[in-house]
Amino acid sequence: MKDLLNISLIQSHLAWENPIQNRAAFEQQIRSIHQETDLIILPEMFTTGFTMNVEKVAETMDGETVSWLQKLAEEKGCAIAGSIIIKDDKRYFNRFLFVCPNGSIDQYDKHQLFTLAKEEEVFTAGDEEVIIIYKGWKIKPQICYDLRFPVWARNTSGYDLLIYVASWPKPRMNAWDTLLKARAIENMAYCIGVNRVGLDGKGFEYNGHSAVYDVLGNSVLEENPVERETVLYATLDKAHIENTRKKLPFLEDADRFQIIPKQKVV
Repeated sequence: MKDLLNISLIQSHLAWENPIQNRAAFEQQIRSIHQETDLIILPEMFTTGFTMNVEKVAETMDGETVSWLQKLAEEKGCAIAGSIIIKDDKRYFNRFLFVCPNGSIDQYDKHQLFTLAKEEEVFTAGDEEVIIIYKGWKIKPQICYDLRFPVWARNTSGYDLLIYVASWPKPRMNAWDTLLKARAIENMAYCIGVNRVGLDGKGFEYNGHSAVYDVLGNSVLEENPVERETVLYATLDKAHIENTRKKLPFLEDADRFQIIPKQKVV
């Protein structure tokens, strides 16, 4: 168990549909991190940008990017997380990967697919809640559009940290800023959002605003918002969660319910 968790957030430009170039850029950024770090977080679809051209860029779980993540996690002695396009049993997933230094992998498949981009026509939605246990911290992974659906993030499992990786465009940045803070407050957990910057291959602009909020919705970052390519650092404190929940036991008053994913409704 670790009371303090040191996080590095890489807010980066992405080369459109170019895994080789993106891996090289992220490797340089990851190797430049010299602060004590337990977890490095990359954006959504960090090898390709938010593309629906899956047949061109999808990988498998025994492909190059997964092996690359395992190698870097071992070398850095920390976990590395982010989402990539995975082909699994003839289906495509927007999959969040959490790779530990020992090579073990936890995964979460994006549940709320972005219909405005017709993501649901290309990808299969995940229907399982995932809780990752890492260094005594209970972590719930989410991906981009999931942020708009609070029931899917509801803290019924007592998690400590909620992570969103995203390709969230500049015109809707007010929603990103507001909803990340709301998810932290309503779930009484740390909430992290890691977004990209720059233009994608379809001309959409992204301006970062990666963030870390504590249980009360206060920013943990020294600078917020940040709109340039950079690495951001934060330290999370387990005592902050425990003391605040003890003083303000709001989660105990929440309704109890079961989530039935829409794919399973008959």
